[in-house]
Amino acid sequence: MIIGQNDQLFRAGGADRFAVSEGRRADGTPYVRVDGVKDFLIWQTFDCGQCFRFDPTEDGGFDGVALGRYVRFSQPSPDRLEITGSDVADFENIWKHYLALDDDYASIRVGIAESTADAAGRPWAPDPVMGEAMRCGSGIRILHQEPWETLCSFIVSQNNNIPRIKKIIAAMSEKYGEPLNAGGETYYAFPTAEALVDAGVGGLAELKTGFRAKYIYDAAYRTASGMLDFDEIRRADYGTAEKILCGIKGVGPKVAACTLLFGFGKTEAFPIDVWMKRVLAKYYPDGLDVGRLGKYAGIAQQYLFYYERYFGGEI
Repeated sequence: MIIGQNDQLFRAGGADRFAVSEGRRADGTPYVRVDGVKDFLIWQTFDCGQCFRFDPTEDGGFDGVALGRYVRFSQPSPDRLEITGSDVADFENIWKHYLALDDDYASIRVGIAESTADAAGRPWAPDPVMGEAMRCGSGIRILHQEPWETLCSFIVSQNNNIPRIKKIIAAMSEKYGEPLNAGGETYYAFPTAEALVDAGVGGLAELKTGFRAKYIYDAAYRTASGMLDFDEIRRADYGTAEKILCGIKGVGPKVAACTLLFGFGKTEAFPIDVWMKRVLAKYYPDGLDVGRLGKYAGIAQQYLFYYERYFGGEI
């Protein structure tokens, strides 16, 4: 399919404007309702391999722990988001940014399209795969996650599958994280670097982390001691930031790229894992010029990842 320049999916949209209000569930639990949501679907965003502490709920939403808080997201319709256990102030100060709802994804898609336009200026004329991947995953947004948790989570992800990654991280949080009480249930914050240093390699190995235990410990030690400066990484250019992270035992370009993309907002990162190797071999046997995608390469990567994983690349 060739995408035309008049396609609404590839038109700049400007900053989103939301109508935000508060309410209470039948059981008295407060929630915030956000109307006017665009380019965001929770099931695409939370099920594309970028985070590991959220699970689907019976109503089609997702609940879990992020930024040291229990939270439940639901989406009764594509243009409405509901956040249980939250209020307007929390949405404005925490969740709007965490969910990347303050990022203009309509304009981002335009930027990606323009970066791959042909000589006549037609976006996607030479690359229908990317265009269709954008259509299929247009509700994905890159979450703004906490750097330490992201780094540790993707160290756990090495040579691992998503169910097992989630199980290890849940066990780690339950044993070494702070308890959080919500709705009569107990949840657990992700453990601090200091807590994992105290656990030691032995304690981490008990969580069935395998060879990753010593890597997690090294990352925790460097973070707790101040050797690893997250502010420095955030300010650094991509090459420098990658080099800093690769100084941690067991961290290579793939884990570094995932950490920089999902934990530091460096959207020029383009992680290559088994799925992406499959995508590149299948659709770009002569190679994909990631450099042309520029600062949106990581977002394009997520569209391609989701497209292949859930749609099997059927155009």
